Amino acid sequence: MKSWIVVVLLSALFVSCNSKKADNTPEVTLKKPVEYNSADVGSISGTVKFNGPVPKPAQIDMAQDPACGTQPAFDESLVVNNGDLANVFVYVKTGLIYDVLVPPPPKPVVITQKGCRYEPHVAAAQVNQIVEIVNADDTTHNIHPMPAASKQWNESQLPKAEPIEKTFNKPEVMIPIKCNQHPWMRMYLNVVSNPFFAVSGSDGKFEIKGLPPGEYTLAAVHEKLGEQDVKITVGPKESKTADFTFQAH
Repeated sequence: MKSWIVVVLLSALFVSCNSKKADNTPEVTLKKPVEYNSADVGSISGTVKFNGPVPKPAQIDMAQDPACGTQPAFDESLVVNNGDLANVFVYVKTGLIYDVLVPPPPKPVVITQKGCRYEPHVAAAQVNQIVEIVNADDTTHNIHPMPAASKQWNESQLPKAEPIEKTFNKPEVMIPIKCNQHPWMRMYLNVVSNPFFAVSGSDGKFEIKGLPPGEYTLAAVHEKLGEQDVKITVGPKESKTADFTFQAH
């Protein structure tokens, strides 16, 4: 037996302040259920490219803290490998015809501080998904997310201490996270209300799975190069391709 997902969308409820309803007050209506076969979901995959001369990444001076190690470290704000652009956040920006009430995955998103760097440089999580912050270093860090949609916080973490677990309850793209102890440490966390997102790897590739058939706006966001949007239609069981190319500034 096929499994059907039925999603009910409610229109906004308008209530008049007066006991007598105004003539222009919309009636409260219940939209028809939106149905799709769970076996008909599709996917979007692609590659993010960089076009233009690639600047040489600056080496980071971490001499202020010997515990950070002696391995050379370089700025990660623009990571290009043979024209492939890493660390681009790709997500379904618009087009979802229902509120995705999928609970956040039980598995946390792990951010590791290692060698006085954040790994990964760009991460993504669902709203209210646990974000686990690990200190693998022999030095103290101070984690300081700087969201615009919700309250900032900062918290110190001793060497090899227990992980810090936090959640973010408001969607926001490219939240900067820095370390108040080590000024070169910076990464970006993306928080979205649905599971349809990905981050391009070192090969520039990404894939978003489990999309119901529909028409979407797909956005690709880079910390320095900005955002690109593309319209894309995904049919039942269809695997679509969406590539992006960012130009050198």
